[in-house]
Amino acid sequence: MASKTFNVGIIGYGLSAKVFHIPLFETIPEFNLYAIVQRHPRPGDDASEDHPETKKYNTAEELVQDASVDVVVVTTTPAAHFELAKLALEHRKHVIVEKPFVPTSEEADHLIALAKRYQRLLTVYHSPLRSSPRSPERPLNTNYCKHSDRRWDSDFLTVRELLVTNTLGRIVDFESHFDRYKPSLATGSTKAWKTRPEPGGGAIYDLGSHLIDQIILLFGLPKAITAFLGSQRTHDNKPDGSYYEDACTLLMHYAEGMTATAKVSVISPEPAQLRFWVRGERGSYKKFHEDVQEAQLKAGMKPDQQTPGFGIEAEERAGQFSTLPYTQSSPATDSSIMQKGTLTLVNGEDGNLSSRPYPSVHTVNYKDFYTQFGRALTNHQHREPGSSFDNSEVPVKPEDARAVIRLIELAKQSSDERRTVDV
Repeated sequence: MASKTFNVGIIGYGLSAKVFHIPLFETIPEFNLYAIVQRHPRPGDDASEDHPETKKYNTAEELVQDASVDVVVVTTTPAAHFELAKLALEHRKHVIVEKPFVPTSEEADHLIALAKRYQRLLTVYHSPLRSSPRSPERPLNTNYCKHSDRRWDSDFLTVRELLVTNTLGRIVDFESHFDRYKPSLATGSTKAWKTRPEPGGGAIYDLGSHLIDQIILLFGLPKAITAFLGSQRTHDNKPDGSYYEDACTLLMHYAEGMTATAKVSVISPEPAQLRFWVRGERGSYKKFHEDVQEAQLKAGMKPDQQTPGFGIEAEERAGQFSTLPYTQSSPATDSSIMQKGTLTLVNGEDGNLSSRPYPSVHTVNYKDFYTQFGRALTNHQHREPGSSFDNSEVPVKPEDARAVIRLIELAKQSSDERRTVDV
């Protein structure tokens, strides 16, 4: 069937639009960058200069009234996500919302209902990953999401492969980190939503939403949650006693005693930041450093055939084989191992531990979010007249993004009340 080219309108022209959206869908033939909303262009930050053939609008209202716009991508601060997505859906546009979806689960429910009412596709840029079967010892969650940019991180794909193949056995402890060493806020950054105590603001909505999303994808919803939200930069506390929320720790409690920890820190003075630490009955996996795709996009690389190596970690970061006998200090202190992923297994015969390499998985990248969304749009366009609305083919279902927001709400309740909260 003939495929239409879908015109995309971007609301917001900051880092998200410039780095995580436009460079990706520009490599997909089904999409055309048609219009951009930028309210306050400045020298060196002007959509008209960067994309001279693209329409420019000053307001979202002007954009959604343009009948040629098929898809609206909302890349503003989270506090504005709900109203802008609602506006676009009411004007019969398909909608992509940058993560975090919206500040509250109630708002998420309202947008999901609107999408169904107007039969328009709605998804959240968290990034898609297809589900696979897994050993029944701890079934991999296949109900949560078939398919957030962080779901296509090579380190997460590697962890997922280890779980799918049951390499580590029954998982008893899972840690996922986004730690940095930034003891001071940059000048002017106190206005950024990522630290500001506003709807959808703070570390738990910013980076925490990625970690929660990944954990739910792997293990499903927890039975209970214990959370600690606050500020590690104590000198940034404000005179009224409030603070900029720059850190969070979530303990997600599962059956059989398994705990999944999601942690965001801004004061972590380490030469290599821990990303994953997964421990099971038959082995463990530890990985340092973040996925390379974000840094590559910021450096101007594009995920196309003309840019080989996109999404591929350098060899020195992708995995380290070790034939030395395992000692307690080896994985923690060996600087060569710290920069790479290390797999430690238990010998079934004598119970001894040994470390060996486990190369990172590089099967897909962030671009596939738009590949899948383009496919969903094409199928939606060619659906049979009178057929029921189906939003299941989008890369990230809004119901799944809503589950992340609900857990964030419960985490905030847990932190405020200083207690464990049932899910």
